[in-house]
Amino acid sequence: MLEKKWDVVIIGGGPSGYTSAIYTSRATLSTLVLGGTSAGGQLMNTTDVENFPGFPNGIKGPDLMIGMQQQAQRFGTEIRFENVTKVDFSEETKKIWLGENLIEAKAVIVSTGASTKMLGIGEEKFMGRGVSPCAVCDAAFFRDKSAVVVGGGDAAMEDAMALTKYANQVYLIHRKSEFRASKIMQDRVLVNQKIKVVWLSEVAGVYGENKLEGIKVKNVETGETRDLATDGLFLAIGHNPTTEMFNNILELDDKGFLKTGITNGTRDVWIEGYPTMTSVEGVFGCGDVVDFRYKQAITAAGMGCQAALDVEKFLTGKTSSY
Repeated sequence: MLEKKWDVVIIGGGPSGYTSAIYTSRATLSTLVLGGTSAGGQLMNTTDVENFPGFPNGIKGPDLMIGMQQQAQRFGTEIRFENVTKVDFSEETKKIWLGENLIEAKAVIVSTGASTKMLGIGEEKFMGRGVSPCAVCDAAFFRDKSAVVVGGGDAAMEDAMALTKYANQVYLIHRKSEFRASKIMQDRVLVNQKIKVVWLSEVAGVYGENKLEGIKVKNVETGETRDLATDGLFLAIGHNPTTEMFNNILELDDKGFLKTGITNGTRDVWIEGYPTMTSVEGVFGCGDVVDFRYKQAITAAGMGCQAALDVEKFLTGKTSSY
């Protein structure tokens, strides 16, 4: 069944998607957000957010997302918590299906986000209660406590260093005998007295009652397992962008992140004046589905603003005066 044609359809309901909707709706573009059945993104699993500007005392992650949702609705955005099942971006009018229902749009913003790679040992049950994918976000909650970081790249090094500002002991667990991080980051970690590197090891289990109380550490060479009491477990083994639906439709990089600002197969920030446009004209990308580096709510929101302004210019030929 075909519905009315929207000016803008936004696929994804995290900080980038809701920010895009605020801007496009204020620009009097009819806007539909398809937030999915798990709308709100990773912030829905976060307790206190202390680094989002405008909240000097912090704000709960779900409260921040509900506020963004309500702000978008205030300007006329329609929001549906349904999953997109198929898309067709091959023609000027973009087609999106929710099961049997067909939705058409003049422009689409993809803000489907990314999910933290998990260890697969049951750590999900302690997410937000000792387990976190973001040390920059949550390090302050581990003042005078111990914490574990898993990983061997720059992100793991950065997380470990961020935690040392608060925690009294940081364990960095890596399953190999050397890091893959840049040398400068390795050097900073290896000389820090608060960081203890646990080489050739992996996290084999977690335990606790209402919150994380410790982990099981397994030596990958000997198979020996031991318990390690800790207050926090930070996962720094990468992210999986939510782009499966767009395979062979939009151009992705070698890690599956959505490419924007593309010309001749390379990124050109100001291609045609639309730095957030994907490889398909009229389809734009923003947030963690594009951002393979920063992964912050505020950067996602900023990218959402950029995408919305690009869409407004694309549809009306005018640059917003916001």
